[in-house]
Amino acid sequence: MVIAIIGILASIVLVSLGSARTKAKDAAIKVNLSGLRAGAGIFASENNESYNGFCTVVGGDVDIVENALPADVSLVCRSQDDNWAACVQLLEKESDYFCVDSNDSARQITGTCDEAAITGAAGNYVCP
Repeated sequence: MVIAIIGILASIVLVSLGSARTKAKDAAIKVNLSGLRAGAGIFASENNESYNGFCTVVGGDVDIVENALPADVSLVCRSQDDNWAACVQLLEKESDYFCVDSNDSARQITGTCDEAAITGAAGNYVCP
């Protein structure tokens, strides 16, 4: 009887730890993605106030953030002359993603993180 109770308590603790790890990974994703806003500003100031190419520079901020992400998530980033946006699907709630953009937005959104999600009506890249 005592062994069964200890087993039940141990399983509860393990489930709680798994949830805490997932929340911590999501928090790290948000921090890393939010850091792109500063990097984009620096990139634009060094490239005639254009974001064009920000998402594709090898070894740039986007590469650094992408390499810091957990293996089971991927970064979607698009840029053009006067705007950019990036998003990552979150782990705890797979129906949510985190998005940042050149309008200084940084927010969690319900939906799927893909190019369509970050493309506005006027063809500019923006968080919905």
